[in-house]
Amino acid sequence: MHSETPATEEPAVARGAVAIITNRRGELLLHLRDDLPHIAWPAHWSLLGGGCDPGEAPATAIVRELDEEAGLTTDSLTELFEITDHRGSGQIITFFAARWDGDETRLPLSEGVKLQFFAPEHLDILTIPPFIRDGINRYLAARPS
Repeated sequence: MHSETPATEEPAVARGAVAIITNRRGELLLHLRDDLPHIAWPAHWSLLGGGCDPGEAPATAIVRELDEEAGLTTDSLTELFEITDHRGSGQIITFFAARWDGDETRLPLSEGVKLQFFAPEHLDILTIPPFIRDGINRYLAARPS
């Protein structure tokens, strides 16, 4: 007698996407997250972005998240690399890069406390999630000087 054992599917790993947005001065746009205990990395400076909806590609998610969180659109998103947020959400995060030269104080922020451009040399004093700091450092090390 032959018994069929159904294949068990591994649950899909949660995914997310963030954008390293720079301006013409080489400053990076950071997002001060809300100080709420139920979110990952409360009260930390991070990059704009968020989780992918079920079946959503990271490239689609980052466009949606930039619009939802800050009314921000850019047509120059470039996919960079992935980093896992081992100490927070556990998500595999796809990093993107884009350039935007607007006034961040005029963006309609719908999540978080504040958006602000920072020069790379000032990032060391900020409280930034480790995986975000790793991604920013990797990006800065690879870009032409």
